[in-house]
Amino acid sequence: MLIIKRRHTDPYFNLATEEYVLKNFDEDSFMLWRNAPSIIVGKHQNTLAEINVEYVKRNNIPVVRRLSGGGAVFHDLGNLNFTFIQQGKDGNLIDFRKYTEPIIEVLQKIGIAARFEGRNDLTIEGRKFSGNAEHIWKNKVLHHGTLLFSAQMTDLSLALNVDPLKFQGKAVKSVRSRVTNISEHLIEPMDVMQFATLVQNHIAEKYPDAKMMELSSEDHDKIHELVRTKYNTWEWNFGYSPNYNFRKVLRTDKSGTIEFDLDVMNGTILLIKIFGDYFGRLDPEELEIALTGVSHNEEAIRIALTPFNIGDYFNFLTLEEFLTGLF
Repeated sequence: MLIIKRRHTDPYFNLATEEYVLKNFDEDSFMLWRNAPSIIVGKHQNTLAEINVEYVKRNNIPVVRRLSGGGAVFHDLGNLNFTFIQQGKDGNLIDFRKYTEPIIEVLQKIGIAARFEGRNDLTIEGRKFSGNAEHIWKNKVLHHGTLLFSAQMTDLSLALNVDPLKFQGKAVKSVRSRVTNISEHLIEPMDVMQFATLVQNHIAEKYPDAKMMELSSEDHDKIHELVRTKYNTWEWNFGYSPNYNFRKVLRTDKSGTIEFDLDVMNGTILLIKIFGDYFGRLDPEELEIALTGVSHNEEAIRIALTPFNIGDYFNFLTLEEFLTGLF
């Protein structure tokens, strides 16, 4: 068992590292890592349906898609993530209890009665502190989980506070749970890095063949390339989303009510209709035509609307206000 030391807190790099180790290392491995504030969405989710777009944009929070399924989670430096990558036999790879058991054992050592509940959660006194997900590649499983230690709960709730009426589609929806931080239940205080040391030492004891290692400069170069070509791209983080229908009503004092209805496939707007009780000099059908076939992301839409003066179509409305109606 390789225990790979990780120091990066960049979420793009960290998610790319998991895929790189999974596909390029022959030995089983274990990693502990932390992300700076970011949102990590499941592989099969509609990203826009999982995030509070205005909050994420205002706070410049990275949004990254991971390899595994499951729901969206908010990460910050008070959240410790763990990853097991192990080989196995078909039909024997999915085992959430196996990979969460070491975490429960560590908490029991420090007097916290943690439990495995549901499909993939760890709880303390009925409140969730760890969600887990798995991804199968060939004869290997990647199991990773979050460990809320001293996470900022307000940021977590605001970043994932989504209007459920905006989207209709078949994407996997996140299920919100009552959550808690491990630090709230400690008998003796410690910080997240001290807790990480406890976990790492326990894994080293549990696997007698464990060896500590660090990624080489060549490994880092290849991971950065994976970040560039995949994990830091709109195509992976947003465009990969399943097909969906989007609806939002924009209400303004001066322009009236404007309703946006979109059909989106592979991240691209296939159809857009704009309704409402607004007044304008020109027919917004011109905008609908201009936005058909455009990626459902702000930069692409902004470029497509460059030739138009939004105020001609909706009295007193600005481009920035118009854009808020599309997300």
